[in-house]
Amino acid sequence: MIIKRRHFLQSASLTLGAFCLPSSTWAIAGDEPELCRGGYFTEAEGKAFLEQHTPTNLKAWNKRSEQIIKQIKTGMELNKMPAAPTLAPIMHSKKEYNGYTIENVAFESLPGFYVTGNLYCPAELTAGKSYPGILCTHGHDGAAEGRFREQTQRRCATLARMGAIVFAYDMLGYGDSQQCTHTIKKSLKLQTINGSRALDFLLSRAQVDAERIAMTGESGGGTQTFLLAALDKRIKVAVPCVMVSAHFFGGCNCESGMPIHKKGDYQTNNVEIAALTAPRPMLLISDGADWTKNTPNVEYPFIKHIYTLFQKDALVENVHLAKDVHDYGVNKRLALYPFLAKHLGMDMNLILNKKGEVDENKSVILTNQELRVFNAQHPIPSNALQGDEAVMAQI
Repeated sequence: MIIKRRHFLQSASLTLGAFCLPSSTWAIAGDEPELCRGGYFTEAEGKAFLEQHTPTNLKAWNKRSEQIIKQIKTGMELNKMPAAPTLAPIMHSKKEYNGYTIENVAFESLPGFYVTGNLYCPAELTAGKSYPGILCTHGHDGAAEGRFREQTQRRCATLARMGAIVFAYDMLGYGDSQQCTHTIKKSLKLQTINGSRALDFLLSRAQVDAERIAMTGESGGGTQTFLLAALDKRIKVAVPCVMVSAHFFGGCNCESGMPIHKKGDYQTNNVEIAALTAPRPMLLISDGADWTKNTPNVEYPFIKHIYTLFQKDALVENVHLAKDVHDYGVNKRLALYPFLAKHLGMDMNLILNKKGEVDENKSVILTNQELRVFNAQHPIPSNALQGDEAVMAQI
């Protein structure tokens, strides 16, 4: 039996519980499926991989793109998306605030499995007017609060105040999504299905403009963002935050627990996957305290090159915050708002104070109980699957 060493990022600034890094740094060679866990490459190996796979022309990139998409779908067991249940969303507890509203929402992504979240809308939806739609995902956190976290609430509420219809939804095992644990073996597959169904839900809103759809999330939510953008062209703008890395593949089953990166002699990484968004607008947000610390010099030049092949290099940007940490904090949100305003046709003036500064203070931070979909008054439907085995059997 041959044992091969795998590299994993070790950083004093990151905690295992918060970011779902793998518990072991060893893998048995020849095991199936072939997984690229955590820091599978060293930083030098990640950079070298991109240098070796830089396409010289658009034809070469299109051929490579087909190969990457094929393995993502095969590795996720999603060559054919399962039939969607009839969309019959549960919506209740609408709350009105200064410039926006919030409703608690759930709907089935598969028979018996419910996507849970909150719908944020501008306070007054004008009849006959269309609005951009934005999917907001979230990353791992030690308290498993997910969409309830202040940084997520402020992001979604501010985007709604700017004139967007925003849907924030749970990762598995977070918030209301308690039908299974987050670490089920095929969480990557289920979360991708959930993202696709969340997009269906967003587009089902009568006034959402199908040509102005964006998606953004941090960390594991960044992974969900660039994966769904790669697979679903309905996403017109993508903003993966603190996740696109040449050497780090995500340390959780929901990111690297299925063989989407490697099969035999075939290998890709998350930079190539993120580049599949081209030529649609994309903003990479990176920081100096995690695996995106090299983005300005490694990941971004590769992705910008891909956009140049399409003659659309003006549509991709990188905001690097060298002194920031791994989150979707205020500095990252201040980078997000003008980018989405520019590409979705939203009005920045709606969130500026008299000094011309972005003012997030009108975004009310609610309690977990106020945002929950399922409670004593609104119990989870009787057909809901319960437990890891039941959910795994369905997917």
